[in-house]
Amino acid sequence: LSWKTNNPVWVGQWPLEKMKLSALKELVKEQLQRGHIKETNSPWNSPVFVIHKKASDSWRLLHDLRRINEVIENMGPLQPGLPSLSMIPRGWPLIIDLKVCFFNIPLHPKDAPRFTFSVPSINRQEPLRRYHWLTLPQGMKNSPTICQWFVAQALFPARQKHPQAMILHYMDDLLIAAATQKEVEEARGSVITAVQDAGLEVSTSKVQETSPCKYLGWRMTEQSIRPQKIQLRTEINTLQDLQQLLGEINWVRATLGITNDELVPVFDLLRGDCDITSLRSLTPEAQKALEKVTKALQQRQAHQCVESLPF
Repeated sequence: LSWKTNNPVWVGQWPLEKMKLSALKELVKEQLQRGHIKETNSPWNSPVFVIHKKASDSWRLLHDLRRINEVIENMGPLQPGLPSLSMIPRGWPLIIDLKVCFFNIPLHPKDAPRFTFSVPSINRQEPLRRYHWLTLPQGMKNSPTICQWFVAQALFPARQKHPQAMILHYMDDLLIAAATQKEVEEARGSVITAVQDAGLEVSTSKVQETSPCKYLGWRMTEQSIRPQKIQLRTEINTLQDLQQLLGEINWVRATLGITNDELVPVFDLLRGDCDITSLRSLTPEAQKALEKVTKALQQRQAHQCVESLPF
C-alpha cells in the first residue's frame, strides 16, 4: 500500500453495550484462532463494532476504517465492469465460490500495524486489548482491487493450462465453462488446485454444477439468463435510497436492454444537495421510467450465445 502520511491516525473506540461487547470478544477470539489478527501496541487505531445478522442469528465484526482510507492512495479498479454472461455458450457453466477471500490474503507486514483496533472492557475495569489485522481487512478501500489482483494471479496457471475453457472471475466468484463436461471437470480440478496453492479456500457447499445456477445476481439456465431479483424497491425518501436503487438498475441495465435515455428522469433526481440524507421523491416522469424497468425485469431475459452463430 502507498500512504499519504506516516503520522499515526488514532480514532478512539466508542463504548459498546454489554451484549455487543460480549459478541465482539467472541469474534476476536475466533479471528485470533484463525490467525487473522495478532496482539499489538501499534500507535494506530480505528473503532470496531458488531451487527447482528437475523438470517443466520450470528454476529459480524466490522472495522470503521474511514479515517485510515483517507490516508491511503487509491489503487483504482482492475475490473471496472461485470463480465457479460450472454457470452457463455449454452450448456457450459460451473460456478465456484471462494470462501472469505479477503481473510485469506496476507497484509504486508509494514502495513498491518496500521489496521489496529481496541477491545474495551465493562466500566473500564481493565486496559484495552489491542489487535491488528494480518490479512486483508474488509472496509479498506483498496481491498477489492488487491483481491482481484491476487485471485487473478492464482488463476493464471489454470488459464494457461486450459485455454479452451472460459474461466470468469469477479472478486471471489468464479465461473468455469467449456465445450464438454470432461473439459469442465479438468478445468475445475486445475482451478481448485491453483487457488488452494495460493492459500485460498473453495466454499464446497456453494459449488453449483446443475441448472439453474446463480452468478453475480443472475439466474442462469442452460440457455437463458434472468435477474435473480425481479422487483425493485421504489420507495424513495433520501438521496441514499435513490443511489441504491440506481445501483440495482445498473447491475442489470445493459443485459436487459434498458437505455440511459429511458432513465434520464431518474438520473435528474440526483441533482441538488449531495448529502446522502437529503430528501428526494419520485416525479411522475421518474415513476413512469421505473415502471418500464420493472416490466423489463419481469418480462425480458438474455440468452447465452450459440457458438456456431456469428456474434
